[in-house]
Amino acid sequence: MAPTSTPQTPFGRVLTAMVTPFTADGALDLDGAQRLATHLVDSGNDGLVINGTTGESPTTSDAEKAQLVRAVVEAVGDRAHVVAGVGTNDTHHSVELARQAEAAGAHGLLVVTPYYNKPPQEGLYRHNVAVADATGLPVMLYDIPGRSGVAVSTETMVRLADHPRIVANKDAKGDLVEASWAISRSGLAWYSGDDALNLPLLSVGAAGFVSVVAHVVAGELRAMLDAFRGGDVAKATAIHQSLLPVFSGMFRTQGVILTKAALTLQGHPAGPLRLPLVSATEQEIARLKEDLASGGVHL
Repeated sequence: MAPTSTPQTPFGRVLTAMVTPFTADGALDLDGAQRLATHLVDSGNDGLVINGTTGESPTTSDAEKAQLVRAVVEAVGDRAHVVAGVGTNDTHHSVELARQAEAAGAHGLLVVTPYYNKPPQEGLYRHNVAVADATGLPVMLYDIPGRSGVAVSTETMVRLADHPRIVANKDAKGDLVEASWAISRSGLAWYSGDDALNLPLLSVGAAGFVSVVAHVVAGELRAMLDAFRGGDVAKATAIHQSLLPVFSGMFRTQGVILTKAALTLQGHPAGPLRLPLVSATEQEIARLKEDLASGGVHL
Protein backbone atom coordinates (compact mmCIF):
# COMPACT_ATOMS: atom_id res chain seq x y z
CA MET A 1 0.00 0.00 0.00
CA ALA A 2 1.26 3.46 -0.88
CA PRO A 3 2.20 5.88 1.91
CA THR A 4 -0.39 8.43 2.95
CA SER A 5 -0.82 11.35 0.56
CA THR A 6 -2.80 14.57 0.52
CA PRO A 7 -4.42 16.46 -2.35
CA GLN A 8 -1.61 19.00 -2.09
CA THR A 9 1.15 16.35 -2.24
CA PRO A 10 -0.40 13.27 -3.86
CA PHE A 11 3.01 11.73 -4.57
CA GLY A 12 4.98 13.05 -1.62
CA ARG A 13 7.12 16.17 -1.52
CA VAL A 14 10.68 15.20 -2.47
CA LEU A 15 10.97 12.59 -5.20
CA THR A 16 14.09 11.44 -6.98
CA ALA A 17 13.88 10.73 -10.69
CA MET A 18 15.88 7.56 -10.14
CA VAL A 19 18.56 6.16 -12.43
CA THR A 20 18.29 2.53 -13.48
CA PRO A 21 21.31 0.56 -12.27
CA PHE A 22 22.89 -1.84 -14.73
CA THR A 23 25.48 -4.55 -14.20
CA ALA A 24 28.95 -4.27 -15.72
CA ASP A 25 27.73 -6.08 -18.84
CA GLY A 26 24.75 -3.75 -19.25
CA ALA A 27 22.01 -6.00 -17.84
CA LEU A 28 19.29 -4.70 -15.52
CA ASP A 29 20.56 -4.75 -11.91
CA LEU A 30 17.46 -5.38 -9.82
CA ASP A 31 19.38 -5.94 -6.59
CA GLY A 32 21.23 -2.68 -7.19
CA ALA A 33 17.93 -0.92 -7.89
CA GLN A 34 16.52 -2.10 -4.58
CA ARG A 35 19.63 -1.02 -2.69
CA LEU A 36 19.65 2.38 -4.40
CA ALA A 37 15.94 2.90 -3.78
CA THR A 38 16.41 2.06 -0.10
CA HIS A 39 19.33 4.50 0.17
CA LEU A 40 17.33 7.28 -1.49
CA VAL A 41 14.36 6.85 0.82
CA ASP A 42 16.66 6.66 3.85
CA SER A 43 18.23 9.93 2.65
CA GLY A 44 14.97 11.88 2.75
CA ASN A 45 12.96 11.08 -0.36
CA ASP A 46 9.32 10.19 0.17
CA GLY A 47 8.82 9.30 -3.47
CA LEU A 48 10.70 7.81 -6.41
CA VAL A 49 10.04 8.15 -10.11
CA ILE A 50 11.33 5.14 -12.03
CA ASN A 51 11.38 4.36 -15.73
CA GLY A 52 11.67 8.03 -16.58
CA THR A 53 14.23 9.78 -18.75
CA THR A 54 16.77 9.71 -15.92
CA GLY A 55 16.02 5.98 -15.70
CA GLU A 56 17.10 5.60 -19.34
CA SER A 57 13.58 4.53 -20.30
CA PRO A 58 14.22 4.89 -24.05
CA THR A 59 16.67 1.98 -23.80
CA THR A 60 14.88 -0.38 -21.39
CA SER A 61 12.40 -2.96 -22.61
CA ASP A 62 8.80 -3.16 -21.47
CA ALA A 63 9.64 -6.34 -19.55
CA GLU A 64 12.54 -4.61 -17.80
CA LYS A 65 10.29 -1.70 -16.87
CA ALA A 66 7.80 -4.06 -15.19
CA GLN A 67 10.58 -5.88 -13.35
CA LEU A 68 11.96 -2.60 -12.07
CA VAL A 69 8.58 -1.45 -10.76
CA ARG A 70 8.09 -4.72 -8.89
CA ALA A 71 11.58 -4.61 -7.40
CA VAL A 72 11.36 -1.02 -6.19
CA VAL A 73 7.85 -1.44 -4.77
CA GLU A 74 9.05 -4.53 -2.92
CA ALA A 75 12.01 -2.60 -1.48
CA VAL A 76 10.40 0.71 -0.46
CA GLY A 77 6.74 0.66 -1.44
CA ASP A 78 5.59 0.82 2.17
CA ARG A 79 7.68 3.95 2.82
CA ALA A 80 7.62 5.92 -0.41
CA HIS A 81 5.39 6.67 -3.38
CA VAL A 82 6.61 4.71 -6.39
CA VAL A 83 5.66 6.53 -9.58
CA ALA A 84 6.24 4.76 -12.89
CA GLY A 85 7.07 6.63 -16.06
CA VAL A 86 4.81 5.31 -18.82
CA GLY A 87 4.79 8.10 -21.38
CA THR A 88 5.86 7.56 -24.98
CA ASN A 89 4.99 9.21 -28.27
CA ASP A 90 2.54 6.38 -29.04
CA THR A 91 -0.73 6.57 -27.10
CA HIS A 92 -1.50 2.86 -27.51
CA HIS A 93 1.93 1.90 -26.16
CA SER A 94 1.59 4.36 -23.27
CA VAL A 95 -1.76 2.81 -22.32
CA GLU A 96 -0.17 -0.64 -22.34
CA LEU A 97 2.70 0.57 -20.15
CA ALA A 98 0.24 2.19 -17.74
CA ARG A 99 -1.67 -1.06 -17.31
CA GLN A 100 1.58 -2.96 -16.91
CA ALA A 101 2.79 -0.53 -14.23
CA GLU A 102 -0.47 -0.85 -12.32
CA ALA A 103 -0.23 -4.65 -12.42
CA ALA A 104 3.36 -4.44 -11.17
CA GLY A 105 2.30 -2.42 -8.12
CA ALA A 106 3.09 1.20 -9.00
CA HIS A 107 1.37 3.84 -6.88
CA GLY A 108 1.10 6.41 -9.65
CA LEU A 109 2.00 7.22 -13.25
CA LEU A 110 4.18 9.89 -14.85
CA VAL A 111 3.10 10.73 -18.40
CA VAL A 112 5.57 12.78 -20.41
CA THR A 113 4.36 14.89 -23.32
CA PRO A 114 4.70 12.88 -26.55
CA TYR A 115 8.02 13.74 -28.12
CA TYR A 116 9.21 14.18 -31.71
CA ASN A 117 5.83 13.94 -33.45
CA LYS A 118 4.68 17.34 -32.07
CA PRO A 119 0.94 16.74 -31.63
CA PRO A 120 -1.42 19.73 -31.37
CA GLN A 121 -3.04 20.59 -28.04
CA GLU A 122 -6.10 18.44 -28.79
CA GLY A 123 -3.79 15.49 -29.39
CA LEU A 124 -2.01 16.15 -26.08
CA TYR A 125 -5.36 16.28 -24.32
CA ARG A 126 -6.64 13.03 -25.81
CA HIS A 127 -3.34 11.24 -25.24
CA ASN A 128 -3.24 12.05 -21.52
CA VAL A 129 -6.92 11.27 -21.03
CA ALA A 130 -6.47 7.88 -22.72
CA VAL A 131 -3.64 6.99 -20.35
CA ALA A 132 -5.54 8.25 -17.31
CA ASP A 133 -8.61 6.25 -18.37
CA ALA A 134 -6.57 3.06 -18.65
CA THR A 135 -5.99 2.44 -14.92
CA GLY A 136 -7.17 3.43 -11.49
CA LEU A 137 -3.86 5.12 -10.64
CA PRO A 138 -3.30 8.85 -10.11
CA VAL A 139 -1.42 10.58 -12.90
CA MET A 140 1.29 13.22 -12.92
CA LEU A 141 1.67 15.02 -16.24
CA TYR A 142 5.20 15.92 -17.37
CA ASP A 143 5.56 19.15 -19.33
CA ILE A 144 9.07 19.40 -20.75
CA PRO A 145 9.03 21.21 -24.10
CA GLY A 146 12.82 21.22 -24.33
CA ARG A 147 12.69 17.45 -24.86
CA SER A 148 9.21 16.93 -26.28
CA GLY A 149 9.30 19.79 -28.77
CA VAL A 150 5.85 21.02 -27.75
CA ALA A 151 4.56 22.60 -24.53
CA VAL A 152 1.30 21.80 -22.79
CA SER A 153 -0.67 25.04 -22.80
CA THR A 154 -2.33 26.38 -19.67
CA GLU A 155 -5.73 25.88 -21.32
CA THR A 156 -4.93 22.21 -21.91
CA MET A 157 -3.71 21.86 -18.31
CA VAL A 158 -7.01 23.24 -17.09
CA ARG A 159 -8.96 20.81 -19.28
CA LEU A 160 -6.86 17.84 -18.13
CA ALA A 161 -7.29 18.80 -14.49
CA ASP A 162 -11.00 17.98 -14.81
CA HIS A 163 -10.08 14.30 -15.09
CA PRO A 164 -10.47 12.70 -11.65
CA ARG A 165 -7.15 10.83 -11.87
CA ILE A 166 -4.98 13.60 -13.36
CA VAL A 167 -3.85 15.23 -10.14
CA ALA A 168 -0.40 16.74 -10.67
CA ASN A 169 2.12 18.19 -13.10
CA LYS A 170 5.89 17.94 -13.24
CA ASP A 171 6.98 21.31 -14.57
CA ALA A 172 10.17 21.51 -16.63
CA LYS A 173 8.92 24.35 -18.84
CA GLY A 174 11.05 27.02 -17.18
CA ASP A 175 8.31 29.66 -17.32
CA LEU A 176 7.31 31.01 -13.92
CA VAL A 177 4.56 33.21 -15.34
CA GLU A 178 2.84 30.31 -17.09
CA ALA A 179 3.38 28.14 -14.03
CA SER A 180 1.67 30.76 -11.87
CA TRP A 181 -1.35 30.88 -14.14
CA ALA A 182 -1.56 27.10 -14.52
CA ILE A 183 -1.27 26.45 -10.78
CA SER A 184 -3.95 29.06 -10.07
CA ARG A 185 -6.38 27.92 -12.75
CA SER A 186 -5.92 24.15 -12.78
CA GLY A 187 -5.61 23.33 -9.10
CA LEU A 188 -3.13 20.58 -10.00
CA ALA A 189 -0.46 19.69 -7.47
CA TRP A 190 2.69 21.22 -8.94
CA TYR A 191 6.11 19.61 -8.82
CA SER A 192 9.29 21.31 -9.95
CA GLY A 193 11.05 19.29 -12.62
CA ASP A 194 13.97 21.71 -12.92
CA ASP A 195 16.26 21.66 -9.89
CA ALA A 196 17.56 25.20 -10.35
CA LEU A 197 13.95 26.43 -10.16
CA ASN A 198 12.87 24.40 -7.12
CA LEU A 199 12.72 27.38 -4.78
CA PRO A 200 11.25 29.85 -7.32
CA LEU A 201 8.49 27.38 -8.14
CA LEU A 202 7.71 26.96 -4.44
CA SER A 203 7.17 30.70 -4.30
CA VAL A 204 4.39 30.53 -6.91
CA GLY A 205 2.64 27.50 -5.43
CA ALA A 206 4.56 24.30 -6.13
CA ALA A 207 4.05 21.41 -3.71
CA GLY A 208 7.38 19.64 -4.10
CA PHE A 209 10.12 18.43 -6.39
CA VAL A 210 10.83 15.63 -8.83
CA SER A 211 14.57 16.00 -8.70
CA VAL A 212 17.71 14.61 -10.26
CA VAL A 213 20.11 16.14 -7.74
CA ALA A 214 18.11 14.51 -4.93
CA HIS A 215 20.26 11.47 -5.67
CA VAL A 216 22.93 13.28 -3.64
CA VAL A 217 21.22 16.15 -1.73
CA ALA A 218 17.74 14.91 -0.80
CA GLY A 219 18.17 15.99 2.81
CA GLU A 220 19.11 19.51 1.81
CA LEU A 221 16.17 19.78 -0.57
CA ARG A 222 13.80 18.64 2.17
CA ALA A 223 15.32 21.16 4.58
CA MET A 224 14.84 23.92 2.00
CA LEU A 225 11.23 22.96 1.46
CA ASP A 226 10.58 22.71 5.21
CA ALA A 227 12.14 26.11 5.80
CA PHE A 228 10.06 27.71 3.09
CA ARG A 229 6.85 26.10 4.31
CA GLY A 230 7.71 27.17 7.86
CA GLY A 231 8.05 30.80 6.79
CA ASP A 232 11.85 30.99 7.02
CA VAL A 233 12.43 32.22 3.49
CA ALA A 234 15.93 33.47 4.36
CA LYS A 235 17.00 29.95 5.38
CA ALA A 236 15.40 28.44 2.29
CA THR A 237 17.23 30.98 0.13
CA ALA A 238 20.53 30.22 1.83
CA ILE A 239 20.12 26.50 1.18
CA HIS A 240 19.16 27.19 -2.44
CA GLN A 241 22.26 29.30 -2.94
CA SER A 242 24.51 26.72 -1.30
CA LEU A 243 23.25 24.10 -3.76
CA LEU A 244 23.83 26.17 -6.91
CA PRO A 245 27.12 24.37 -7.72
CA VAL A 246 25.27 21.05 -7.52
CA PHE A 247 22.43 22.27 -9.72
CA SER A 248 24.92 23.41 -12.36
CA GLY A 249 27.48 20.66 -11.92
CA MET A 250 25.15 17.71 -12.34
CA PHE A 251 24.06 18.99 -15.75
CA ARG A 252 27.34 20.03 -17.38
CA THR A 253 26.65 17.15 -19.71
CA GLN A 254 23.57 14.93 -20.00
CA GLY A 255 22.13 14.53 -16.50
CA VAL A 256 22.06 10.74 -16.31
CA ILE A 257 25.75 10.57 -17.18
CA LEU A 258 26.88 12.70 -14.26
CA THR A 259 24.28 11.30 -11.86
CA LYS A 260 25.62 7.81 -12.40
CA ALA A 261 29.15 9.16 -12.03
CA ALA A 262 28.24 10.83 -8.72
CA LEU A 263 26.58 7.69 -7.39
CA THR A 264 29.60 5.61 -8.36
CA LEU A 265 31.89 8.06 -6.54
CA GLN A 266 29.75 7.61 -3.43
CA GLY A 267 29.76 3.82 -3.71
CA HIS A 268 26.09 3.39 -4.63
CA PRO A 269 24.70 1.14 -7.38
CA ALA A 270 24.62 2.76 -10.79
CA GLY A 271 26.70 0.90 -13.35
CA PRO A 272 27.29 1.84 -16.97
CA LEU A 273 24.93 3.59 -19.36
CA ARG A 274 23.27 2.21 -22.45
CA LEU A 275 24.03 3.73 -25.81
CA PRO A 276 23.53 6.32 -27.10
CA LEU A 277 24.53 7.64 -23.65
CA VAL A 278 28.17 7.18 -22.67
CA SER A 279 30.06 7.28 -19.39
CA ALA A 280 31.57 10.49 -18.09
CA THR A 281 35.12 11.28 -19.13
CA GLU A 282 37.94 11.69 -16.62
CA GLN A 283 37.80 15.45 -17.15
CA GLU A 284 34.03 15.51 -16.56
CA ILE A 285 34.41 13.47 -13.38
CA ALA A 286 37.14 15.76 -12.09
CA ARG A 287 34.94 18.81 -12.65
CA LEU A 288 31.98 17.00 -11.07
CA LYS A 289 34.03 16.38 -7.93
CA GLU A 290 34.81 20.10 -7.72
CA ASP A 291 31.17 21.07 -8.24
CA LEU A 292 29.85 18.64 -5.66
CA ALA A 293 32.48 19.67 -3.11
CA SER A 294 31.52 23.33 -3.64
CA GLY A 295 27.92 22.36 -2.93
CA GLY A 296 28.83 20.52 0.27
CA VAL A 297 28.42 16.98 -1.08
CA HIS A 298 30.80 14.49 0.51
CA LEU A 299 32.30 11.83 -1.75
